[in-house]
Amino acid sequence: MFDFDSAVLLLKKYDQEHILRFWDKLDEKEKKILLDDIHDINIPEVIEMFRRTVENIRAEQQKLDDKMNPIPAELYGAVNRSPEELLTKYEQIGLEQISQGRVGVLLMAGGQGTRLGVSYPKGMYDIGLPSHKSLYRIQGERIRRLINIASKKYGSCKGLPWFIMTSEHTMEPTRKYFKENDFFGLNESKIVFFEQYMLPAFTFDGKIIMESTYKISKSPDGNGGIYKALRDRNVLDEIKKLGVQYLHAHSVDNILVKVADPIFIGYCITKNAECGAKVVEKAYPSEPLGVVCEVNGKFQVVEYSEITEKTAEKQNPDGRLTFSAGNICNHFFTTDFLTDIAHKYNSELKLHIAKKKISYVDGDGNVCKSEKPNGIKMEKFIFDVFEFCNRLAVWEVERNEEFSALKNADIPNGKDNPKTARLDVFSLHRKFVEKAGGKFVRDNIECEISPLLSYAGESLRHLVDGKTFDSILELKSDEEMSTFNGN
Repeated sequence: MFDFDSAVLLLKKYDQEHILRFWDKLDEKEKKILLDDIHDINIPEVIEMFRRTVENIRAEQQKLDDKMNPIPAELYGAVNRSPEELLTKYEQIGLEQISQGRVGVLLMAGGQGTRLGVSYPKGMYDIGLPSHKSLYRIQGERIRRLINIASKKYGSCKGLPWFIMTSEHTMEPTRKYFKENDFFGLNESKIVFFEQYMLPAFTFDGKIIMESTYKISKSPDGNGGIYKALRDRNVLDEIKKLGVQYLHAHSVDNILVKVADPIFIGYCITKNAECGAKVVEKAYPSEPLGVVCEVNGKFQVVEYSEITEKTAEKQNPDGRLTFSAGNICNHFFTTDFLTDIAHKYNSELKLHIAKKKISYVDGDGNVCKSEKPNGIKMEKFIFDVFEFCNRLAVWEVERNEEFSALKNADIPNGKDNPKTARLDVFSLHRKFVEKAGGKFVRDNIECEISPLLSYAGESLRHLVDGKTFDSILELKSDEEMSTFNGN
């Protein structure tokens, strides 16, 4: 049993006795909360993580230019450099695996919509499309559409399990939202929610920060926390039990994400990859996107801040940037590779730090806000497993077809916000309609195609061929039309 005496011994050993400084002033409920906090964060582990983080800070002062090489050409495919018949082959491989129930989706959905100006999970956000569908609904309906496509092509589909990583703050609202929306028509038994872990904040000299007299200041451990959570929440066991061999992992805030993209999955399987990264070509050398490359012979994502301007501007003979593979948090994993990471390499993953203004408790027990950065928040990144990968495959896609991040609230001339996400959807969906034979009288018409009707522009010709559209166009599936008409 973990009690006060156990806590005292543990904290004294790691020089963190200040955590119990206000013990005598706490009521019984507050004492229980504090003891649970101390027990849950695993003091020995987080102290070791802080030590490693400080070492990383020193190491990251060095630029990586001389150690970098681009990804070998044989491991670097691209949609726009692949013939149609090869794309079709990859797609068929992916769809067949989906039909056999061997593909799953790993969704990282721990973020709250704070920067968007809302207090609920980001996945519940409505960017203002004509349908007013949320990110969760759009992605859930894309999964449904893939199941439908695979069923038609191969006669049946054993399902496409959805594993959703939430945080302490988003778990219950997310569960409730899915239930209220009937799991978007998906099989509830094939949807698994699990929670990522939290890490304490530290002062620069290694003391754990208290957010109140009885609560430790904590934040989610980053999207790289997914490996520990998969292991310790027994989700890996569930993945294996369901027969899933390949997983597509992505973050919730990309409105254009092709969930469980069969072409990407087929490409990675063809390359016998343990791990895959979907990338976009960097728009310009200083664009703040990390690049996938080799560093000292190991695969890695290198941030723009880790290289000099000269290296960022390097070009190949064809004029493309030498280091152009922009990382967009969109990955392929085999279940075997995830198991290896979770059980063998999780403790070796790099730790990244952010110096933050963190509220703290002063000597009198008052909660104070800091006016300047006063502490460190640690996190892991999902792509830091690349260095443990023997066979990495990189797949470059068109940015305007597959990547539009939603991070910020709407402001004039802002980026990565609801307006830019909405316009990117309209632009892509107009392109789908035009490819299927439809026309628009002008290029700024709002157009939305339901994911239940079309995954990537297919099955539209009978609806739009030869037609001209001059006002908002919203294309829905037969199922949605029936519901809309009250049948």
